[in-house]
Amino acid sequence: MATISINMKDGTVEKDRDVIVGIDLGTTNSLVAYMKGEAPVCVKDEAGKSALVPSIVHFAAENRIVVGSEAREKLVDDPANTIYSVKRLMGKSYRDVQNIEGFFGYKILDDDPDALVKIKVQDRFYTPIELSAHILKELKTRMEKHLGAPISRAVITVPAYFNDSQRQATRDAGKLAGLDVLRIVNEPTAAALAYGIGLDRAQSETIAVYDLGGGTFDISILQIQDGIFEVLATNGDTFLGGDDFDKAVILHWMQSLNLDEQHLRADKSLSQQIRLLAEEAKKTLSFETTFTGYLAGQTVHLSRTEFETLIQPL
Repeated sequence: MATISINMKDGTVEKDRDVIVGIDLGTTNSLVAYMKGEAPVCVKDEAGKSALVPSIVHFAAENRIVVGSEAREKLVDDPANTIYSVKRLMGKSYRDVQNIEGFFGYKILDDDPDALVKIKVQDRFYTPIELSAHILKELKTRMEKHLGAPISRAVITVPAYFNDSQRQATRDAGKLAGLDVLRIVNEPTAAALAYGIGLDRAQSETIAVYDLGGGTFDISILQIQDGIFEVLATNGDTFLGGDDFDKAVILHWMQSLNLDEQHLRADKSLSQQIRLLAEEAKKTLSFETTFTGYLAGQTVHLSRTEFETLIQPL
């Protein structure tokens, strides 16, 4: 693969009043940050509770589009018009995702298996680029409210293994959101910088960054010398992440409740209920040994040991 390098020497801001925001456009959650003096600030919601914006877009009545926590609340009530995990669809064809289509609450266009994915919402079709633009626009708005000034320039992170078309798709999404994307930065490089690795120009080392996200996984080997980051090698799976850990729980519960994929295809509200409950179980089992929940009038259980057995193949 071609060597991708980031040179931190030429990253200075020309004017003090210029603000270039940094955006993490994630599968499950996204966030936006900026430098305040020497410190990075992740901008929280208006309530000051969370910097994370759920990467979910809901198409409401009267052409109103909502993003984030408000959209997340519509996953069960209106699954067909609520789009999540769109990053997993970037640069993918229908053939790439047809095996998991039943686990999405929304409709993916299937008229051409080799064409890039499009998502049907009401009487329109949207590309992952257009949907990602809505998420970026929400982040842009959040930052503008925080600073009280318009924002037009951004740096966006992507997985190190993203190909040129996926990187261009990310740039295109930024442009649609009204952002001039100055640079696409590899996520492992951003992670290294976040921990202060490489900020000392005298530092010279080779590091590994392991990145398991909501939908994608990779491990990257970076060489850092004189403030320059080089991705020497990267490997992973563009379709492996927290969503798949949830799916393992979903399949386990489907078997215990005598449900099959046809049930989920026929009842999209149920498919979202079981998906959200599986996510809740996964999180709970990080600090508890057992989980109990309720689904379609029935009780479901999961122990930490069972969960670890289910996800062992992953």
